[in-house]
Amino acid sequence: MARQMTAKATKQKQAKAALEPVGATRGAKSAAKPNGKAVSAPAEAEAGNDRSGGSRSVQRTCAILRLIGGAGEEGVTLVDVAAISELPKSSAHRYLQVLEAEHFIERDLNSSRYRLGLGFMSLQAGHTDRLIQRTRPYLARILDQFDETVNLGMLVGHQIVYLEILESPHAMRLAARKGDTEGIHATALGKVLAAKLPDRDVLQLLSRSGMPKHTDNTITTTVDYLAELERVREAGYAIDDRENEAEGRCVAVAVPGLATPIAISLSGVASRFSMEQAHEAANSLRIAAIEISGEDMPPLKRLRTRQRA
Repeated sequence: MARQMTAKATKQKQAKAALEPVGATRGAKSAAKPNGKAVSAPAEAEAGNDRSGGSRSVQRTCAILRLIGGAGEEGVTLVDVAAISELPKSSAHRYLQVLEAEHFIERDLNSSRYRLGLGFMSLQAGHTDRLIQRTRPYLARILDQFDETVNLGMLVGHQIVYLEILESPHAMRLAARKGDTEGIHATALGKVLAAKLPDRDVLQLLSRSGMPKHTDNTITTTVDYLAELERVREAGYAIDDRENEAEGRCVAVAVPGLATPIAISLSGVASRFSMEQAHEAANSLRIAAIEISGEDMPPLKRLRTRQRA
């Protein structure tokens, strides 16, 4: 699909204009200060807003990037960005101009929708590679301990992305491929990472992904899913009991203290990997998660059984 191509000089001019405080007047006269130094009116206003306005601008920028990143290839509109940033469309457009000039986002010429750009993706790719290298020794240890498939997953928008997979040596095993995606409602990885979010954010993700039924055990209503997340928060780990695949069972623990939302899981064929083994394996995953992040996490409590209709 065609992308908007803008000359470098124009981009820089747009970025400079977008960074000026709203309401600032070009060429404003200097204001005299008691110490005799002259400070321009825009600079004086900016100094007064360093703590409140400055931090608010950073928060809005982060919110915009999260929104655009979560939308994937679909992208978002200016109206979407104005709503999430709580700004008039003209002000929201200035934020987008800066991010586009820095290549963190790009605008589709035909649809005028915004997606993440190459500048952001290049940073993310390097960070993801470091995460994989950092976690691989601990994933290998869990594989050696249980002989079942070990996964490293990350929450990206409304989906779980598999960053690394170490497969079970058994001929019959559960295994996805690196780069595969799954919904958050039917996987242990999805549940344990969704449990870190407020319910309103979870509902937003589910509104985009839906809750398709994969097996007879799949949770397909938001009421039941939010109740499941309460159990996950209480226990500290999540289990997918034949919810994503009819013969699959998986247990997952989130890695604490990292800016990137990642979790590790152990998955096996249900006839070989029992529910009791899944509960017991959660403690080994917890130890690995603590070692990966260097931060402690509360002891796990046994996950309460979900009442099924």
